[in-house]
Amino acid sequence: MIEVALKGIGKYYGARKVLEDITFEVKTGERLAIAGRNGTGKTTVFKIIAGIENYNSGQMFIRKGASIGYLNQIPCYPENYKVIDVLNTAFLKEYKVKQQMRELENRMSENDSKELEAIIKKYGEFQNTFELMGGYDIEEKLSRVSSGLKITKDFKERKFAHLSGGEKTTVILGKILLQNPDILLLDEPSNHLDIESVEWLEEFLKDYKGSVLTISHDRFFLDKIATRIIEIEDKKTSIYEGNYSYYVDEKKRRLQQQFEDYQNQQKKIKAMEEAIKRFRDWGTRADNEKMFIKAKNMEKRIEKIDKLDKPIMERKRINLDFNTNGRSGKDVIKISGLTKSFGDNLVLQGVKFHIRYGEKVALLGKNGSGKSTLIKVILKEYMPDQGKIELASKAKIGYLDQNIYFENEKLSILEAFRIEHAMLEGDARGILAKFLFYGEDVFKKIEDLSGGEKSRFKLCQLMYQDINLLILDEPTNHLDIDSREILEEALREFEGTILFISHDRYFINKIAQKIVEIRNKRLYSYVGNYSYYRQKRKEEILKTSSIVLSNKDIKNNKKYPKQVKNYSEKSSSKYNIKIRNEKIEKEIEQLESSIKLKKAEMEKYISDHKRLADVYIEKEALEKKLSLLLDEWTELNSQI
Repeated sequence: MIEVALKGIGKYYGARKVLEDITFEVKTGERLAIAGRNGTGKTTVFKIIAGIENYNSGQMFIRKGASIGYLNQIPCYPENYKVIDVLNTAFLKEYKVKQQMRELENRMSENDSKELEAIIKKYGEFQNTFELMGGYDIEEKLSRVSSGLKITKDFKERKFAHLSGGEKTTVILGKILLQNPDILLLDEPSNHLDIESVEWLEEFLKDYKGSVLTISHDRFFLDKIATRIIEIEDKKTSIYEGNYSYYVDEKKRRLQQQFEDYQNQQKKIKAMEEAIKRFRDWGTRADNEKMFIKAKNMEKRIEKIDKLDKPIMERKRINLDFNTNGRSGKDVIKISGLTKSFGDNLVLQGVKFHIRYGEKVALLGKNGSGKSTLIKVILKEYMPDQGKIELASKAKIGYLDQNIYFENEKLSILEAFRIEHAMLEGDARGILAKFLFYGEDVFKKIEDLSGGEKSRFKLCQLMYQDINLLILDEPTNHLDIDSREILEEALREFEGTILFISHDRYFINKIAQKIVEIRNKRLYSYVGNYSYYRQKRKEEILKTSSIVLSNKDIKNNKKYPKQVKNYSEKSSSKYNIKIRNEKIEKEIEQLESSIKLKKAEMEKYISDHKRLADVYIEKEALEKKLSLLLDEWTELNSQI
């Protein structure tokens, strides 16, 4: 079933055309991503679908009765509203039916007349409606979404009006997910979420029954959830039937094909134009009118040809080139015994940290784990309570904060750049052009720039400093995918040392040679990229759960089989095959019984997602042991 259909949608802002031919459909259960550079009109399309913006041409269809949830603007709520109150607004319809049920319950207790039968019947109807609406699952839904987005019990009691912009966005995202609309419009949903929450959101959306449209610069996220990519370029749409990786490859193939088609057409037109010249030349020499007629006919054929536009093989992109000012020394950053608190809140405890010259290190951790605190301690913006910090004597730091700040936002781009880097206006404009600030753009006031433009300008200032140690806090915020890829290339070529915080897993995979995670106020290192780190963490969690499980077994005097090797490696065992086979069968029965108990325990903790996750890991450990035993049992039976 088609939920949304746009055909030839055009949009003007004043005299400026921003959209010309936006055409695509969204079917029930589809997950679409809208791709395109910053400023191509992606958010405008969302606003048109949501009914916030009108359109000037074309047609739009939305299925009658379809509900729309749009993550964009932060609604205003009463000053006394807590986070939990905002989340509960997702269930207004359910609570209204519940209130009607309560009123009928009171009437039933007070009424013993003939009217009672009608009240009971009405109550039954409301009860069925409440069940169909999912009213009896409200607590379970609230627990699931709160757990996934890290909305804790304490956080739910905070006043919504006092939250930061990022915190408010997370709460509104939670509310929209709880509303379960037919059409879900998510504009940069992974912003302000830590990696764990983004991965939870991916799984949530993959199971979502409605239609999902998302705008995101998170390439990992797009690869995980998108079943189709709608690209907006030159005010028009192109459709790609696959995820982000497919889109990248297919776009290259299409561009190449378009360029070949264009070249072939140009060769054909050129040949026809040469023929026209010859016909006219022959007609003039022989005074032959027929030759002029042939030339005229061929001109008409050229006019009728549907001319192909020459495809733009490479769009204008920012040109990053860091200045590296010599080596900083072998040991760039050395930290030992670092402890840092803010009042009663202990953030870091006994931290050890060591970065050598040339290393590219990603600093990971949940929101609030202390990543930015550690960075600010290194930059000496915070003083540690305990511990020692050593920086290489020749270290020259370039720092990009996630909250981009300029001392004087009344200055123009050109003025601000020349104040920091003394040079002729022509030279400064040449540098700014590499960052896509052309012509009159350089006279824009900094206060009037978009988030992406401010990021580009800050990077421009940073590139032209003499640095050998880069410290970056969420450097890809506000950058579109093209700009992120250019930044990745520049950072990979940077000869100095890099320490960075990022939630962009694709970016981390490209840049990091080592992952350092803040966990339980301490640091844990993994030599490798993000994919390696994720694999090692899974192994650690599985190992920990197995140890916990084994300890429980010992405590309860239960015996479960140890992991065993293939029987072919145990041919010298003193046990004969038959005895060993009987023993394995008993152990398999015990394991199957234990797995059954774990499944029952999962049902028990269905609304406690933290405990549910722990039980699930324990169940998987048991199933892994069972799988090993079944393999051995099969091998043994083949030899009986």
